[in-house]
Amino acid sequence: MKFQSRALRHFDAIRRAGSIRQAARQLHISPSALNRQLLAFESLIGSPLFERLPTGLQLTPAGEVLARHAIHVMQDEERMSQELQALDGLQSGHVGLVTVEALTHAFVPTLLGRMAERHPRVTFSVGISGSKRAVERVIDGSADIAIGFVHQRNPELRQLAVASFDLGVVARPSHPLASMKSVRFSHCMRFPMVLPAAELTLREALEPLLAAQVEPPEVILETGSFELMKRIALQGRGIAFVNRFGIEDELAKRRLVHIPLKGVAPSLLGVYVRARRSLPPAVTAFCELTVAHMQALAATSLAARQQ
Repeated sequence: MKFQSRALRHFDAIRRAGSIRQAARQLHISPSALNRQLLAFESLIGSPLFERLPTGLQLTPAGEVLARHAIHVMQDEERMSQELQALDGLQSGHVGLVTVEALTHAFVPTLLGRMAERHPRVTFSVGISGSKRAVERVIDGSADIAIGFVHQRNPELRQLAVASFDLGVVARPSHPLASMKSVRFSHCMRFPMVLPAAELTLREALEPLLAAQVEPPEVILETGSFELMKRIALQGRGIAFVNRFGIEDELAKRRLVHIPLKGVAPSLLGVYVRARRSLPPAVTAFCELTVAHMQALAATSLAARQQ
């Protein structure tokens, strides 16, 4: 069975939007025309592609199969277009990146700066989410690359590289824990804490330590915002539990200190793309820069631990 590219694109627009009206607005066609195209497409397939629910459209099993096919087709078209442009020496293209908030302070800006120097015609879109949602966006085709802290492997993803970084306590230099080279969670129980929200991978790493305590800690804040955790630590109101990403400036200016936390697994930072996808040149170039930068940071972190 062969499908026209336009039909697949319109189907995918409806899938992403979750509604015919919103998809039609994005495609600059009327909702009635788009609905007729969808009905004709479903007739060709021989099965409904969406369930019409009060909350919106939801893919049927047949729709799920077609969605995976549509993602492959459209990403292959993008790769072909970028490869043809590269043959002409244009060095253009677009990269869709999704990452966690902490990496937007120094890690990602450094990468974007290096790409701008080498490939100034490449454009970017950068989405911010938790690590779990980041890799989901790569799987569903709405992003090219995810950079995040993922604990479980997924056959739908290809892990280009992974590196470990210490999870630690962050506090002001005047804090009683600040002079210690490393701390155990039991040391932290004497002080007010800022905990990451349950949906963050940071919280997953801390859960065994929290469960092992006889008495509950004094938690003054739970949040999914890395920036808010950092601000509370800067105010001296509580200690937070993070890795060194996102606090680079504060560490350099000695406004905060980072003390490695004993008895907890390190944070595993990974670079992910969709499995079995042939990457466009611009995406490949950005992935190579990302992997090299991440490995260099991991080597520096390891050397510091061994001193």
